[in-house]
Amino acid sequence: MSHEVHTQQRHRVVVVGSGFGGLFGTQALKHADVDITLIAKTTHHLFQPLLYQVATGILSEGEIAPATREVLARQDNARVLLGNVTHIDLSAKTVTSRVLDRETVVEYDSLLVAAGAGQSYFGNDHFAKYAPGMKSIDDALELRGRIFGAFEWAELASTPKEIERLMTFVVVGAGPTGVEMAGQIAELSRRTLRRDFRTIDTTRARIILLDAAPTVLSAFGDHLGAKAAEKLRSLGVEVQLGAMVTGVDATGIDVKDSDGSVRRIESVTKVWAAGVQASELGAQLAEQSGASIDRAGRIEVNDDLTLPGHPEVFVVGDMASLKGYPGVAQVAIQGARYAADQLKRRLAGKEPAGPFSYKDKGSMATISRFSAVASIGRLHFSGFIAWVLWLAVHLVYIIGFKHRLTTLLHWAVSFVGRGRSERTVTEQQVFARTAIEQLGEGYAPSLPRVPADRRPPAQSVTQAREQGSRTL
Repeated sequence: MSHEVHTQQRHRVVVVGSGFGGLFGTQALKHADVDITLIAKTTHHLFQPLLYQVATGILSEGEIAPATREVLARQDNARVLLGNVTHIDLSAKTVTSRVLDRETVVEYDSLLVAAGAGQSYFGNDHFAKYAPGMKSIDDALELRGRIFGAFEWAELASTPKEIERLMTFVVVGAGPTGVEMAGQIAELSRRTLRRDFRTIDTTRARIILLDAAPTVLSAFGDHLGAKAAEKLRSLGVEVQLGAMVTGVDATGIDVKDSDGSVRRIESVTKVWAAGVQASELGAQLAEQSGASIDRAGRIEVNDDLTLPGHPEVFVVGDMASLKGYPGVAQVAIQGARYAADQLKRRLAGKEPAGPFSYKDKGSMATISRFSAVASIGRLHFSGFIAWVLWLAVHLVYIIGFKHRLTTLLHWAVSFVGRGRSERTVTEQQVFARTAIEQLGEGYAPSLPRVPADRRPPAQSVTQAREQGSRTL
């Protein structure tokens, strides 16, 4: 274990997470007189709203996940540490993280927790083996392999029943991610792949969108939800509402309908896009601070996004529960910028700003090429106009000019033509997670080290940069 001891006077800020909250919070402190340490379990910032496009072969993972170090390379008061945060000690003001067999402890004066949320299977975590979620690059690449692989296996299938099972795709959850996934799988089967196979007819693939709720895109209102459902059906998607998933296995999914009847859908490829669960750090912080957590694991914060009894700790994004604000990127971005401003005010001896208030900039979801729905205040758009708005907004928020340019080119290939730039899949993408699980809890990857590798930790961000930005 390495333990960092700081003796310098600059205020130490630790940021947990490299998502929208963590990255935008760090950038908002660029000109502040602080030393920032951003700790994240991945080396990239993930633009999660476009994960489904990685899963369906439109974009590469690099276009929606730039390296965090690259994004922050010119921010001299920030450094990045790779590590999964396992413990936060509020009394000692330390953050403990782990990567492989190495544990690191970092001290803080102020803390910004933006660890986000993962997929929720509502107490049925064993479903994950057969129905991956849509929360990480690993998820997207695994799903890409499963989706494209299903057509390859169907070409080799020996019976009509097997072909039908392989060419039935079930998406669970009719929120934005589920709608976008279902629409893109339909586009794949109807346009992209329709000339590529000789034994199977990909246009006959079944794409089923399931949700226990009575409407599609319930957060968008009944009008836009109905428009989205109508467009999906025109693409060949079977929209099945009031349908609760009760079981998932390798070859199918069990469903209980609103009338109480139970049925089974034979399907090899399932996508889980329903429900989120906040990081386990929320429960840890709640236990130490006495704060409450909701059913999704989000911690109830004060109006200024601080932890009750701990004004030095800010919690933003999907981890925070405040005034019923939704778990969307804009809430995380605005919350992180607000927290950074509060911290700068505090350090300058100024009065704090008023309570955090989320300004809703609207919601958008794309259904297929040239078709989307958008809700911006009282204005509702659907069809091509909404799709153009979606295109512009998503390009603006992608980090880095080169990523915007390559993304735009790949969108042109997919939306104007019928190709997909990223159709490469491997067995490793599909089965690696299962293989690692089969190794059991006793499996712990490690890096070889010798006693001579160890040296005293860096004392500040400046010294860390001079010494190679790596504490051993």
